[in-house]
Amino acid sequence: MGFEIVLWFLAFVLTVAGFAGLVLPLLPGAVLLFAGLFAAAWAENFAYVGWGTLILLGLLAMSTYLLDFAATALGTDQFGGSKRAIAGASIGAVVGLFFGILGILLGPFVGAVIGELTAQRDPLAAGRAGVGAALGLVAGAVAKLAVAVSMVGIFVLVRFLGGN
Repeated sequence: MGFEIVLWFLAFVLTVAGFAGLVLPLLPGAVLLFAGLFAAAWAENFAYVGWGTLILLGLLAMSTYLLDFAATALGTDQFGGSKRAIAGASIGAVVGLFFGILGILLGPFVGAVIGELTAQRDPLAAGRAGVGAALGLVAGAVAKLAVAVSMVGIFVLVRFLGGN
């Protein structure tokens, strides 16, 4: 019984940390959320939520990383950014991870601007590409939150409505 309580506590902490990590830098939100849901399933000996559901939840968690990069690239593209601006936004997003919250917020913008300036010397177009990258970053965060809520919803539905 004691181990079950530890697993439920761990499930709660990891799930909360997972949601926090979806918007805070340096916390792998989707991975923590998945780990929390896995711990909850384990606490009940996988009797209600089984491996099929856990595999689906794992795939959804992995998809959040693709969503992040795709949304930033799409935002840059929609605002007229060149392929260099898109590449710059992606590089800026990765480099920004090393500079805390400010780096995460400004990295894609700065990367897109620099990338666009290397493609053409029009500062206005570079600024638009940067704005597109920033808006894409926000859209990616919203999409990640939607996936996270879906993960919890799937878990709850399978747990309480049956299935495995």
